[in-house]
Amino acid sequence: MGIYRIHNAVKEEKHINCNRSFLLKKLARYLLNNIDMKAKVKIKRKDDFMNRKPILGILLGDGAGVGAEIIAKLAASGFYEEYCRPVVIGDVRIFERGASVCGLEIPMQVIEKVEDADWDQGIPVLDQKDLNPQEVPYGQIHIKSGQACLDMLRTAIELYQEGKIDGFCFAPLNKQAMIKAGCPFESEHHYMAHLFNHTDPFGEINVLGDLWTTRTTSHIPISMVSQNLTEETIMRAVRLANVSLKNSGIEKPRLALAALNPHCGEGGKCGREEIDVIGPVIEKAREMGIDANGPFPSDILFIKAFNGDFDGVVTMYHDQGQIALKLKGFDQGITIAGGLPAPIVTCAHGTAYDIAGKGIVKTSAFENAVKMAARMANHLRG
Repeated sequence: MGIYRIHNAVKEEKHINCNRSFLLKKLARYLLNNIDMKAKVKIKRKDDFMNRKPILGILLGDGAGVGAEIIAKLAASGFYEEYCRPVVIGDVRIFERGASVCGLEIPMQVIEKVEDADWDQGIPVLDQKDLNPQEVPYGQIHIKSGQACLDMLRTAIELYQEGKIDGFCFAPLNKQAMIKAGCPFESEHHYMAHLFNHTDPFGEINVLGDLWTTRTTSHIPISMVSQNLTEETIMRAVRLANVSLKNSGIEKPRLALAALNPHCGEGGKCGREEIDVIGPVIEKAREMGIDANGPFPSDILFIKAFNGDFDGVVTMYHDQGQIALKLKGFDQGITIAGGLPAPIVTCAHGTAYDIAGKGIVKTSAFENAVKMAARMANHLRG
């Protein structure tokens, strides 16, 4: 009779596929009241395991982009509970709109503070009440959306500093929107470093699978790359890669440095940066106990790296690493806010304005971001 009642209850629920996680929890609660004590102990142990998972902020990102759709799809699938205890941060109306365009109905628990979160009541949403969807059409840059992004980043960092979350993942942001909203920094990473009052090396770390990359220079013209390659800037990227990989649980990271010039400069005939700057940095890094190798010609370096010879690659300029990573796995890559005190990860792709609101965005990159943030949080928690 018990199984029959459960079957009927499940049969009567609407949108079963969208609410699979919610229904399973209801089923578990029913069984908990109708089975023997040994089984109850097993379920309690599973609940205890869930309670040990890190609490991660899940930021909705730019309201005019695909962020809310990604987060809604993963909430409906029950993905988060495999890795963390999620707390969505953003305007609940934007989240609801994202779920709606995907044809999903998601059990939500709107909360005013993280301490109120009860994951048995649906996914907790820390409602910021700051972004009306009617004022933020899909696929357009909006100042209000940029301001909401700045505010949700600030909220997440404050929650981390207060010990209420163990890290966070943010859906794609729009830099132009944030700058129009008054952000005085060139990127969200510089903004977050400012909020943390962080002065040690920091920057984007792009990750695909088990391979991490850092950049010596980033958003500058190619014509300015060489003049910006100094022992200080290269060593900063080396230290960032080494520390970040250690924070992910790799005890002795193996690093490779890319050459700047074709064929590694051909002994100085095709440029001297490898001899005058990159090589000396590698020697100094080794003296510091860092397993630094190279420089390697960039046209063969990533073959070695993808074959597992190295854990991290330090590139000299933006596209030197990005082309390799995006060609290998555009829908899989993630970006870590390297060097900052908290586990902070996002998907490597952008807001995808061209498909926003269509419910067709893929979730794989953000899945990898959540997995990485949970891994880093668990490592830092010991």
